[in-house]
Amino acid sequence: MAHEFAPDVVAAVLRHMNTDHTADNPLIVRAFAGIDAVSAEMTGFDGDGGEWTAQLPDGAEDAVRISWPGGSIADRAAVRREIVALYDTACERLGVTPRPH
Repeated sequence: MAHEFAPDVVAAVLRHMNTDHTADNPLIVRAFAGIDAVSAEMTGFDGDGGEWTAQLPDGAEDAVRISWPGGSIADRAAVRREIVALYDTACERLGVTPRPH
């Protein structure tokens, strides 16, 4: 069973991703789910991966789950590491120059 993070940790990460990294969310979804997301919002995560809701060009929404690249995690610091790894890999796959971390 996947590690469940405390609600305050989940809320803080989601707030950060959906406020400070709005352009990263659809990039990650496009690279890992192979769908043409025009926007996306991170909606949750656990020790095995993250969840996003993607908005498609026709206005439909699609729920996406992406596993952490490094495998299962169980601490807050690892969440940041895994999201950064998703972002870096997404940039590489899509030919986007990543910004510095």
